[in-house]
Amino acid sequence: MSYEFITTEVKGRVALITLNRPKQLNALNAKLMQELGEALYGFDADDGIGAIVIAGSEKAFAAGADIGAMKDFDFMHAFRTDYITRDWEHLRNVRKPVIAAVAGYALGGGCELAMMCDLAIAADDALFGEPEIRFSNVGPALVLPFVVGQKRAREILYFGDPIDARTALQWGMVNRVVPRAELEAATLKFARRLALISPESLAATKRALNRGADAAGFRNAIRAGLDVLAPLYAATTEVGKTFDEIREKEGLGAALRWRAAQFAERGGA
Repeated sequence: MSYEFITTEVKGRVALITLNRPKQLNALNAKLMQELGEALYGFDADDGIGAIVIAGSEKAFAAGADIGAMKDFDFMHAFRTDYITRDWEHLRNVRKPVIAAVAGYALGGGCELAMMCDLAIAADDALFGEPEIRFSNVGPALVLPFVVGQKRAREILYFGDPIDARTALQWGMVNRVVPRAELEAATLKFARRLALISPESLAATKRALNRGADAAGFRNAIRAGLDVLAPLYAATTEVGKTFDEIREKEGLGAALRWRAAQFAERGGA
């Protein structure tokens, strides 16, 4: 099956899904996430596949949600379509383990995507972060605490500073860090080992882990995020207005540089 924003490949018993919007640094839009879900469910139904890998490009796993596509969203659009949370459910619903192979930027929605995978292998050049708060938006405030704990989650979300691969490993956001040149080989080796394990055992283990997390409130936390995020799409803030004006006139890169420069002047990243 052909897709617009992803590519797929089968390597033995491992399925490889590659995000394919390189000019946009694999920014996540609705069509890409729809295609990702379709591919995940397709491979999940294939008895010849034992594990699934999601990868990006050399520059970016995914540099966040597509800001341009979301600029006109209002509260009711987000609420009616469940735009914020619906696509993350795919990663937990498939029975087979999903591994993120992360190189370059994994920011905002890209960071969330990596965290929602069962396992993650990061290149030593990977950079994680939740910069949304700098632009008057909100990161996954109700997901991160389950991964890194309350104090670290607050630091990440309050400041929006980037996190290098080694820190992400120490904080439990990834399972391994490898040299950039070895990322694909290391991830495929990881996936092939998983594919040797009984699929029934893996599926049962994943279900048990997911149910345990849900009993602790994980699924409700993800869905409750809609009530926090959606109002900010409809709100007009001073920072958000200036950011949007610069983006419209000079492009997204210029808007990001404008905001980053303010933090650099004050000793931020």
